Amino acid sequence: MSLDNKQLAVFERACRDEGLRITHQRLEVYRELASAVDHPSAETIHQRLRRNIPTISLDTVYRTLSTLARHGLISKIDTVESPSRFEATGIRHHHLMCSECKKISDFQWNTVDEIPLPDGIESWGHIATRNVVVYGVCGNCLEKLENRAKK
Repeated sequence: MSLDNKQLAVFERACRDEGLRITHQRLEVYRELASAVDHPSAETIHQRLRRNIPTISLDTVYRTLSTLARHGLISKIDTVESPSRFEATGIRHHHLMCSECKKISDFQWNTVDEIPLPDGIESWGHIATRNVVVYGVCGNCLEKLENRAKK
């Protein structure tokens, strides 16, 4: 999946709206993330970018991802089982994470998005997002585990 001109224009406009310079590194990190389908970690993004930008440092990738996430231009997925992962999708969704292969898949759950929050939460402050991460074993890994058990 590649980044089209419309997506790139939206990203550039969002950067300008947030007061961020559109540097070559920011553009390439975003381009890589927007074309990814696997919710990559900073290390994975760094490895992929080094093919075309051999001088890019892991620190630059981390700082760029942090800046873009802080300004709401990408999403950071914190998990208990692996390093933080990132995505550039703007569609509201939640995540399924396989405890075996660590693959993350997206799913939509309108009920969770629309259900009223419990009483008393309003006094806490402003709720910006709701994010559910569901952990389990994906079908591929489940099949592998079952096959190993049969042997």
